[in-house]
Amino acid sequence: MTRYGGPEVLEVVEVPEQHAGPGEVRIRVHAAALSPTDTFTRNGDRAEWLAQFPPPYVAGMDAAGFLDEIGDGAVTELAIGDRVMAIVVPKGSNGGQSESVVVPAESVARAPAGSSHAEASTVPMNALTARLTLDLLDLQPGQWLAVTGAAGAYGGYVVELAKADGLRVIGDASPADEELVRRLGADVVLPRGDDLAVRIREVVPEGVDAVADGALLHTLVLPAIRDGGALAAVREFEGETERDITIHRVWVGRYRREQAKLDRIRRQIEAGEVTMRVADTFPPEQAAEAHRLLEGGGVRGRLVIEF
Repeated sequence: MTRYGGPEVLEVVEVPEQHAGPGEVRIRVHAAALSPTDTFTRNGDRAEWLAQFPPPYVAGMDAAGFLDEIGDGAVTELAIGDRVMAIVVPKGSNGGQSESVVVPAESVARAPAGSSHAEASTVPMNALTARLTLDLLDLQPGQWLAVTGAAGAYGGYVVELAKADGLRVIGDASPADEELVRRLGADVVLPRGDDLAVRIREVVPEGVDAVADGALLHTLVLPAIRDGGALAAVREFEGETERDITIHRVWVGRYRREQAKLDRIRRQIEAGEVTMRVADTFPPEQAAEAHRLLEGGGVRGRLVIEF
């Protein structure tokens, strides 16, 4: 976009060709998944930060395609032409939703074997956010984790990665999503809603060890957590904590160079422990429609722009 506003401000534009600098690689992008952060870029919520860059502004925190340029000194086992996926921290016109994007070499991993570009593009940002969540919570096998928004892109990855870590998982779901959350691996599925904490205590009377709060319930879910437990917040936590419960702020930018963690997730996908979910795909010219669907809520899987 060159201006802020609703989905209608999105347009297809030409930007100058970029090349990989020292320690960087360039990806010829074939698919880029949408996320709520993209809508914040478009509607002006990030305008103050973006002001340091000239427009147009290109969003997109995920990209998948072919590696097509390796900068000087870039440390990578990948070769030009390899199918890859990458996490992107957009800066100005260098965002994932473009035909090419330049990123640090450590932001890139091989795409899962047998995946489409669209499928691979759904992995990096959400899966790394889930991995960071679990690393911050630092639970041990057998401990209880509750996941709010378990049917969502972030929540689904938390459920699957938590089960792979040996945790016991409670997920919330609407009636339409109960079977999905069970397939993802949740041990217990409870109805979503503001009374979720009460329902969790009925299952685990002493309280769960931690909550991954993908549904942004904030203080409403604190009563579900045992004294001294923890909550992982994917946005700013609203309210005050209680009973020595630690609030962990999850900002995936911390893991933008964690290539080994992204590659581990790739191997877990290939082993069938983690799934890729594409809700729908769109050409760049229909990006506005994709944004409308995302903001409308209820999308299961990721919406993807294909180039």
